[in-house]
Amino acid sequence: METATGDLVALIAPVILFSFTMTATPGPNNMMLTASGANFGFRRTVPHILGVMLGCVGLVAAVALGLGGLFTAWPALQTGLKVVGSIYLLWLAWKIATAAPPCVESRAEGQPLSVLQAALFQLANPKAWIMAISGVASFTLAGDHFLASALLLIGVMALITIPSVSIWAGFGVAVGRLLKTARHWRVFNLSMGGLTAACVALILM
Repeated sequence: METATGDLVALIAPVILFSFTMTATPGPNNMMLTASGANFGFRRTVPHILGVMLGCVGLVAAVALGLGGLFTAWPALQTGLKVVGSIYLLWLAWKIATAAPPCVESRAEGQPLSVLQAALFQLANPKAWIMAISGVASFTLAGDHFLASALLLIGVMALITIPSVSIWAGFGVAVGRLLKTARHWRVFNLSMGGLTAACVALILM
């Protein structure tokens, strides 16, 4: 029992580092959160942040339950998911790139991603799948301690994801305060839309 507890405690630091590295580095989620923070403000981006966390944690749980093996058994499922994810991401990129410069009216009319939309997007996010599969493979213990270690991974991931991705939303808010003209906003939105669209290359690789 003491050995098992010690093994679990020893996992905490590397799981924290892994979770932070995977969620705080650039990727589709953080590009969209930056754009959302700039265009809608931090408060209206909170559902998007929560959706990212719930989607990522849900993927980790699904892989821990063995659902990740579906890709091995049915490769066509993975290909189909990539295609659907790419189309959806390109649509989001277009919406970001063509967003009007925010003002009172456009902020009221604009719609940031909801919790459900952001969570479901993780199904098509290759970085989220890599995080889930590599996390479960690297940080779960075999045998009777698998469940405890999987729950540890899920719990730490949930705690780390929110502040990690919030940094990007906050960065977007800060950038938004520096953009003073409609032209500045158009350039920013086009840039963020382009970076989001570029993430499609990660999906199709």
